[in-house]
Amino acid sequence: MTIAQPSAPSSGELALAHAEIRDLQRALQALRGELELKEMEKDNAVQSAIAASSQEIAQLKATAAALRDALELSRIECDGAVQKATAYAQDEIQQLKATAGALREQLELHRAEAEKAIQAERQAASGEIAQLRATIQEMRERMEASTANGGDTK
Repeated sequence: MTIAQPSAPSSGELALAHAEIRDLQRALQALRGELELKEMEKDNAVQSAIAASSQEIAQLKATAAALRDALELSRIECDGAVQKATAYAQDEIQQLKATAGALREQLELHRAEAEKAIQAERQAASGEIAQLRATIQEMRERMEASTANGGDTK
C-alpha cells in the first residue's frame, strides 16, 4: 500500500483558500464586534439594574425614615393626650372629692341643726307636758278639795 502524497495546491486553489480565510477572518471580526457590543449592552443593563435598585433602596430607606418619624410623632402626641387626660381626670377627682367634702360638712351641719331643733322641740314639749301635768294635778286637787268640802259644784 502506498500513501499518496498530497499534491501541491494549484495557484487557483491557493487563492480560493486565501479568500476563504479572509472571509472567515472578517466573519470572526464581525462576531467579535457583536460579542463586544452584546457584552457592553449586558454591562450597561447590569449597571442600570444596580442603579435602579440603589435608587429604590434609597427611596425605601427614606420612606422607612419618614414612617419612623411619623410613628414617633404619633407616639409623642398619644403620650401627650394620655397625660392630658390623666391630668384632667385627676383634677376632676380632686373637684369631686372637694364637693363631696363640702356636701358632707353641709350634711353634718344640717344634722346638727336638726338635732338642735329636735332638742328644742323636745324641751318645749317637755315643758308643755310638765305644765299640763301641773295643771291636771292642780285641777285634781281642786276637784278633790271641792268634793271633800261638801259638795257639788254646779
